[in-house]
Formats: sequence, structure tokens, C-alpha cells
Amino acid sequence: MKVGCVKEIKNNEYRVGLTPDNVRSYVAAGHHVYIEMGAGVGSGFLDEEYVAAGASLMEDAHEVWQLVDMMVKVKEPLPEEYELFHDGLILYTYLHLAADKEQMDALLAGKVKAVAYETLQETDGSLPLLAPMSQIAGRLAVQEGAKYLERTYGGRGVLLAGVPGTPKANVVVLGGGTVGTNACKIAVGMGANVTVLDISLKRLEQLDDMFGSHVQTLVSNDANIERAVLDADLVIGAVLIPGGSTPKLFKREYLPEMKMGAVFVDVAIDQGGCGETSHVTTHDDPIFLEYGVVHYCVGNMPGAVARTSTIALTNATLRYGLEIANAGLEGAVAASDVIASGVNCYDGKVCCKNLADSFEGYDYVDVRELV
Repeated sequence: MKVGCVKEIKNNEYRVGLTPDNVRSYVAAGHHVYIEMGAGVGSGFLDEEYVAAGASLMEDAHEVWQLVDMMVKVKEPLPEEYELFHDGLILYTYLHLAADKEQMDALLAGKVKAVAYETLQETDGSLPLLAPMSQIAGRLAVQEGAKYLERTYGGRGVLLAGVPGTPKANVVVLGGGTVGTNACKIAVGMGANVTVLDISLKRLEQLDDMFGSHVQTLVSNDANIERAVLDADLVIGAVLIPGGSTPKLFKREYLPEMKMGAVFVDVAIDQGGCGETSHVTTHDDPIFLEYGVVHYCVGNMPGAVARTSTIALTNATLRYGLEIANAGLEGAVAASDVIASGVNCYDGKVCCKNLADSFEGYDYVDVRELV
């Protein structure tokens, strides 16, 4: 199979879909790999390393798109790339289509075989391709939240850990999954008062076993969320419905009652955000204020630590990418329910139920009925 990777063009996105080590693995399996020149520079991987690994360098991204059978990326294609879709192309990347109907329609019209990292689910229910970026985003959320609590950025001027004789900051984490757990780790490590809310009592028990008295666990309901948020210095939105739109747990009505200069970091923004006042921001212009509350809603948070993120992501994506390349998507889907769970679009049909349920007028079709 002809496998390609191009430079990401999203704002301040420095990650890359394939590392030179990944190239070696694809080449060793008998595939041809085509890399756009400079694709890996933002993550510290030079063109010479890709050539040494067996890749063919291409000067123009358009050439790579048109030449390959499978495109391996990090972030979703942007509108200027839609014209490069071709019938039968396998696109293997993060897509987050529930927040991007325009992209979904372009993929359907182009009959692209779209495999989304964020919906690929293992037999144990885990999301192995979402997990590494969720780990990084959860840890970054506290780091960024701590920064934007500084008065310079409109924050309350509060240090998370405080110092002897001063109160610690109150950090509230909405969601106890991978993002929330990693946010708790960093917030606890920085010495803050931490409260985490989740709808699952089993998950709350696990978090209590993990953090003990360092974290307050609460059942996620409207009353508990409101009480926790109104007393918070930093709120982290860490809610996920795989492939679907995120519920709006952080209400607009809370803002006037919150502490002036409190910070809300919406890690769920890729899937539409869990805040009613959230909208996507960029690393160039990451924050905005609503009712005096600082909102940080960057859609590609892990891109800020590109080398760590690229290595962590590609450690996870390589295995499944090789399965697709070795057997073709149809063969891989027939052999693996795990691969099938990652398919969002195929031959102009929506193949992810949560995605189809996010929009009116789109029917869900099981990809295994199509291949």
C-alpha cells in the first residue's frame, strides 16, 4: 500500500502523523511511504531521518494526497484540503466530526474511508488512540490553567499551591476519565484542593482508591456541579462521549456567580465543548473572557508539546495503521471489530452511531455491512 504523511496546517500544530521509526515499520512490512518535505520538523524529526528510514520525500502536499492509498495525519483536514480527497482514500487521523458537520459532509461526498483515532475502541472498552493525547491534555490543562490564573492574563492572581499562611486554589475537574485523572494527578502534585465529579460511582471509587484524601469525589449532577464551580478558582472540562457531541455541563448561568478571574479550561472543545460559553480558540489567541471568567478552549492543546505528543500518539497508532495497510481497510474491518469501531465514514455513509445521532438527517450504517 502507498502510505502518506503531510505537514499539519492547523494553527500552531507541530505534531506529525508518522515518525521515522514508524516509516521503518511500514517499509519493513512491504509498504511505500511518502512524506512531505518538512512534515516532521516541528516535532524535531528531520527529512534526512525519514529518507534513511526508507521514505520517499515529496515537495508538494498535493502530490502526496493524490498519490497515496492511506493518509496518516494527526488533526482533521481543513477546508483547503477537502479538494484533495479522492474516492477510496483511507484517512487515518483524529476527526472529531460531531463538532464539524462541514468536514463530515466533505468526507461523505468524497467517499473517503475515514478512520478516526478518537472512536477506535478496544474489546475492554478503552480508547487506545485517544488515551495518549487525553493524558497529555489533562496534564496540560492544569499547567495552562495555573498560568492563566495569573493576574497578567485576567486571572484571579492565585497560586495553585498557595504558600504557608495563604489558601490553596480550588480546582474542579468535570469528568473522571483519562483527561480528568491526569488533571487530578497534576493538580494534586501542585498542591491544590481538588474536587472531581463523574456520573459513575465505580469510577469515583477508583479515583478515591487512587488519590485518597487528596481528592474530593462527587457524583456529577447539576446541584453538585453548581456548588463546586461557584467555589472554584480553576475548572477543567474533561467530559467525553466517544464520537458524539459533548454535553454542556458548564452552564452560562454559573458565570456571574463565579469568582472574578476564575479560569475554565475546556479540554472537550474538540467535540463541541462542555461549556455553554465555549468556542474554539488557538495557541495564537488562546483565551477570552465571559463575565470575568477566563476561558481557555484551544482545540489542539497537545500540539504545544509536539515532540512528546507525536511520540506518544504514534506509539499507539502504528499497530492499527499496520493492520489497515497490511489487509486493506475492508480486510482489517472483517477481521477486527476494533478496527471497525474506528470507521466514521465509508463509501458516503456514516458508520459511527454516536456521530449519526449528533445530527438530524443522517442514518447510521454498520461498516461491516458495507465491506
